Amino acid sequence: MTAFGITAEEQVELDKALYDALDPLASAIRSRLSGLPEDRKWEGEPVEAALSVLAAWKVVDTEVKRLTATAAGTAGTYGASYEQLGSVWGITRQGARKKWPEAVSRPAAPGASANRTVELCGGTAELTRETASGGWRWTGVGADGTRGAAEADVRYATPEEAAAHAGAFLKGRLRVDGAAMRREADDFFGTEDRVGGEGPWGREGD
Repeated sequence: MTAFGITAEEQVELDKALYDALDPLASAIRSRLSGLPEDRKWEGEPVEAALSVLAAWKVVDTEVKRLTATAAGTAGTYGASYEQLGSVWGITRQGARKKWPEAVSRPAAPGASANRTVELCGGTAELTRETASGGWRWTGVGADGTRGAAEADVRYATPEEAAAHAGAFLKGRLRVDGAAMRREADDFFGTEDRVGGEGPWGREGD
């Protein structure tokens, strides 16, 4: 068994799965590079075929790095430290910080609030992080005065996710500004044929 706890049998299965995933990608790359039809794409110089396979592994390597960074960021969101990330990856804490600089949020300065504010469409929402769960919630007031909040049993993993839901609430609670609407209508249509007074929908008092 290796240091990371994978057995010989698991290694064989992993290699097979990777090669099975690589084969169609390498074939597609080879076909494009060679310009040969599907049934002849592996013809030609062996070195060219080998380079096509290497190109496919490069694509896989890039994707694995992206997924690895996502996994590190997810772990950091749930409270993992750079020391823990480094231990899992077999590198130092400093190495983990360099490899995934955005994975772990920096601690707030003493006395600073972790809360955040979202201002959108004339409304405001407050994002707060619970100490116990580490999850994020939101409460807000729309431009029309309507109050809203996350469902009682909902906790969001990141402030960005909470902000997205708060923003959707604020966008749906716009205040109708009658005077502004009237000014826009006057600018567009003119005032010569206007009927009524200064009310947004006609004569005041009608």
